[in-house]
Amino acid sequence: MNPPSPPPPLVYADAEIEAILRGVRTIAMVGASGNWVRPSNFAMKYLQGKGFRVIPINPGKAGDEICGETCYASLEDVPGPVDMVDIFRGSEAAGGIVDEVLALAADKGVRVIWMQLGVRNDAAAGRAEAAGLQVVMDRCPKIEYGRLFGELSWSGVNSGIISSKRRRVG
Repeated sequence: MNPPSPPPPLVYADAEIEAILRGVRTIAMVGASGNWVRPSNFAMKYLQGKGFRVIPINPGKAGDEICGETCYASLEDVPGPVDMVDIFRGSEAAGGIVDEVLALAADKGVRVIWMQLGVRNDAAAGRAEAAGLQVVMDRCPKIEYGRLFGELSWSGVNSGIISSKRRRVG
């Protein structure tokens, strides 16, 4: 018996990702952490700094504040509309989260489901796309924002600041 073949690579046009990031203003981050060293916390602060409202979802922190926003136990508890749900949980958990989003999408106005780096659930993505939602998997909106909106600048490589050549003094 042959091992299962790997899923096809995920390809997203830059224009598609850019349109999503330009079109959303409110993001519910499922799996947000109050611990400042966790990637979700860093991504949340970054996105807030770019003008997004990021609402943390974490049942263990419900009622607390994370990065100045009230944390909710579930998407259902979030008052008001949400444009995008950013999933900072494992691929297995993503299926249930997508199902929760689908049950609430019309009431909350969700248009986009974004699964973080390393998170991929093709079956859940198929259900979301069949319901008319856009889906991005195995990408980070923080990284994509920096890349597409010119903030990375090759991480200083093309800035002239970082160089492998020794500076002449005097």
